[in-house]
Parts: sequence; structure tokens; C-alpha cells
Amino acid sequence: MSGISWQGRVSLDVLCKFFVAVIVFVTLSLLAGCADAAAPAGAQSIFETEAQGSEQATPEMQRPKIALVMKTLTNPFFIEMEKGARRAQDEFDAELIVKTGAQETSIEQQIAIVEELIAAGVDAIVIAPGSSTELIPVLKKAQDAGIVVINIDNRLDQALSAQLGLVGVPFISVNNEQGAYLSAKCIADAIVEPTDVAILEGIREAKNAQDRKAGAERAFAENPLITVVDSQTAHWKIDEGFAVTRHMLEQHPTIKGVFAANDMMGLGAIAYLEEAGRTDVMVAAYDALADAIDAVREGKMLCTIDQQPAEQGYLGVRAAVQALNGETLPPEIMLEVLLVNRETLP
Repeated sequence: MSGISWQGRVSLDVLCKFFVAVIVFVTLSLLAGCADAAAPAGAQSIFETEAQGSEQATPEMQRPKIALVMKTLTNPFFIEMEKGARRAQDEFDAELIVKTGAQETSIEQQIAIVEELIAAGVDAIVIAPGSSTELIPVLKKAQDAGIVVINIDNRLDQALSAQLGLVGVPFISVNNEQGAYLSAKCIADAIVEPTDVAILEGIREAKNAQDRKAGAERAFAENPLITVVDSQTAHWKIDEGFAVTRHMLEQHPTIKGVFAANDMMGLGAIAYLEEAGRTDVMVAAYDALADAIDAVREGKMLCTIDQQPAEQGYLGVRAAVQALNGETLPPEIMLEVLLVNRETLP
């Protein structure tokens, strides 16, 4: 009987176990090699993603984007205001956007400008509103969008602002009532006999126009020899100042004094008086524009008021930067009004 001996069977078993071990070893080695080859690529990809994410999480700080919205640039007063704002832009490293209406009466255009600035996502709006009431709703919309609002020059109506929820808006300007009082007093102090006078008002919806009219009325009321026979708006404009003065003097040729609530209207009044050959009418105004100062120097205007427009623009932008930095601002910052007459001129 033929067959394999027990010694042969043992050798065969050992050989089989050897080949199984080799196969297992080779398989494990291949798997380990694949894992080792894949690991570095995966680790590198994760590292790069984290590094890129870290760079994206810490972008370079951007300059605050601040908009200055004024009534117009046809009045040199606002050109000076922009100069002050530009000075603040450079000092506080801000990006300044300057927007204006075509005229001081372009209220709807100012509203549209604020809407555009909201859509553009500016950080702050510094505004000299043409109307004390009509800009409030759109400024409330800006504030609700997280935009800082700073009010300069002409005060927004406080009661309506509170009613519509526009709160925490700092105001930067001057005491317009006091400034107009000082200007009109130049006329009042010169009157020593019964005399008729008139007032050229600004836009009647504007708080600064209301305050200046009140200040002039106070000054005139202190002299019992004065009668205010007419008071009309010329909408801050030089051409309307000319036309309204002509109309008033045609109706009241006895007028010997005119207070104009800004220099532009005052210069218009002077232009008409010169055309009409009236050298007996005193004119006092407000703003201390270069042409008005020349008129004071030449004796054509008794006095005017410097309300420091450049400083208002500067402080408006500075306040916006401070608010964006989380600083608490006072509810109002009031600048001093400066009387300009022949005695104060250099």
C-alpha cells in the first residue's frame, strides 16, 4: 500500500503554513504602503485648508466709509464745510464721500442721496439737512441699517425724531438764534428815530431759519423805535434775495433796514439796493462768506456772523469716527458764533 508518511504530511503542513504567512505578510505590507502614501496627501490638504481659512479670518482692517451730505455747493458756506471734513478725513484715516443737492431747496434729492448711501453700505452719514422734518424717515431707515447718523448745521426736529424713533443722533452747530440776534442788533443799535425794517428768511421748514428769524425779531423788539413791516422767505438764494427785496421795498418804500438770514440773500439785497440807488438802507446778514466780508469792509453791509462751517464739517466727521469706535458722544456740540464787522476785521 502506497501513501505519504507522517513525516511527509508534517512537512506539507509546514509548507502550507509558510505560504499562508507569506501571503498575509505581503497583503498587509501593500495595505500599509497605500495608507502611508495616502496619509501625507490628506494631511497636507487639511493643513493648507486651515492655513487658508486662518488668512481669510483675519483680513486687513478697512478705513471707515463716511458720507458727508450737504445742501449744495453753490453756497461757499458748504465749500468751507467740505474743507473741514477733508481735514478730518486725513487726520482720522477715513474714506470720505461727499454728496450734495443741486440747490438748498432740493430736499427730495437729499432723500434720494441717503437712500443710495444706505444701499451702498456706508458706515456713517454726516448730514446738514435741507429740511428739519422731511429727512427724518430716511435717516431712521439708515440708522436701522446700522449706519451711524450725525446731524450738523441745521437741527432735525427733535419731537418728530423721537416720534419716529430716530434717537441718539448728535447735533453739531451753533446757536442760530443768538447769532441772528447779534447781527440784527447791528441795525437796531444804529436806529435813533422811528424806522421800518424787514427780514429775509431762509427755508421756513428749516430749524436754523426759524431760529434766525426769532433772533432778529428779538433784537428789533429791544428798540421801541423799530417796526418790522415785512418778513418773507428768499430760500437762502442770492437771486431770490434780490427779487424779494425789490418786492418788499416796492410795497414798503419806508424800509431802512434789512436783516438777511444768510449772506447769499443779503448780497442779493445789496445788489438790488445798488441797482435802485438806495443808499439809505442798512443790511446785516449771516455766514461770513468772503464776498460778505468784502461788503462789510466796503461799508455795504453792517455785519455778518461767522458760524465756523469748516469746524462743523471737521467735528462731524470726527464724531462719526468716534461713534464707530464705540465712544459715547454728547447729544450736542455747540460752536461759538463770531460777529464780523468793520471793527473786528483786520
